[in-house]
Amino acid sequence: MRREVHKTTLNNGIRILTQKMPHFHSVSMGVWVNVGAREESPEESGLSHFIEHMIFKGTKRRTAYQIAKEFDSIGGQTNAFTSAENTCYHAKVMDTHLEIMVDILSDIFLNSMFNEKEVENERAVILQEIGMMEDSPDDYIHFLSGSNFWGKNSLGRSVLGNRENIKNFDPDALKGFFHRFYQPERIIISAAGNLEHNHLVDIAGPVFESIRPGNGFPDRMTSDGRCQVDVHYKDLEQVHICLGTKGMSITDPRRYEYSLLNTILGGNMSSRLFQEIREKRGFAYTVYSFISSYVDTGMFGVYAGVNPDNAYKSVELILNELFKIKKVRIDPDELRYAKEFTKGNLMLASESNDNQMVRMAQNETHYGRYIPLEDVVNKIEAVTEDDIRNLAETLFPTQRFALTLLGPVTDKNIFDDMLASDL
Repeated sequence: MRREVHKTTLNNGIRILTQKMPHFHSVSMGVWVNVGAREESPEESGLSHFIEHMIFKGTKRRTAYQIAKEFDSIGGQTNAFTSAENTCYHAKVMDTHLEIMVDILSDIFLNSMFNEKEVENERAVILQEIGMMEDSPDDYIHFLSGSNFWGKNSLGRSVLGNRENIKNFDPDALKGFFHRFYQPERIIISAAGNLEHNHLVDIAGPVFESIRPGNGFPDRMTSDGRCQVDVHYKDLEQVHICLGTKGMSITDPRRYEYSLLNTILGGNMSSRLFQEIREKRGFAYTVYSFISSYVDTGMFGVYAGVNPDNAYKSVELILNELFKIKKVRIDPDELRYAKEFTKGNLMLASESNDNQMVRMAQNETHYGRYIPLEDVVNKIEAVTEDDIRNLAETLFPTQRFALTLLGPVTDKNIFDDMLASDL
């Protein structure tokens, strides 16, 4: 069913998007800022994520405890996240509590104090978060892989920042970055559920319109990625493998075949990589391919966690599958299954107002308009076997891969030789 999306642009450039879902009893709302880790210099790395934490730590009207208590008292859920290109502060409440949710979200977004004591407390929390990530090899390998592939570009740095920066950030640094980058033309308010568009504009518009336009800021620096082997020795039970190559941007017109290619290679349990590495050989419990796409570039990757004795063979199997799909035209049935899987995931996600809130904001950020699900489904259906093969030929040239290994790996040279050869 096609649901209409309403859009209002405030005088300062902030956009308010809504989608009414009348059969719901809740409203999901997010305040999105098109700012993330990509905006940070090396000395600023971690500021976006630190600010995300601090937004909930007290305003002129509310302490951190009062913010938490008020959401709890209405049965609401609230959280936030930071990525390379976006920061989002979101909440979900019963539709009868819309006004309260808007009041709290606008208060923390516009009036956070960045109190010195709260900064010190949260500093310790973020240092623990960094430690937790480093203690989880299947998470840490993705950071190491990004650092290997993107190099000195900001995409190669952790969203969390590094310990030295986190220890040195003070309230002035946080406030300065916030006021410099949280500009109205980069802000989107997205809400989905049982609500009326004009009502949200009436209660949120006057408050958010108080944000003054900024002076703009430099364009993001695009990187093509690097191709090399990077080994991080650690005494673990497994070797964690990430193989990456240049991918596609979020806005690339071939993104539909890109998604289907990912599904076929390693996007589900019937995928080629899952079947070859786990089901046929029992090499891995977890193996999958993934897409990291940004507004101007991207990376296609494969992850597997394997016994050290099987690390070399596993990398070889991964490369073989990537090269096979560009040489041999895929079976029409395999493409049909991938299309049904992808469409099914899209349609099931559309039944969540949380997902619809996210989708509206992302569509507006990347395309400047809402793309109906029916249009996406039609684009998916139009992809052919030749489209997949042609895209694979573009994405998987020989000797253009970055391989990152975490675990008890003692011989880097054998992996160097593998990636330098034509398998």
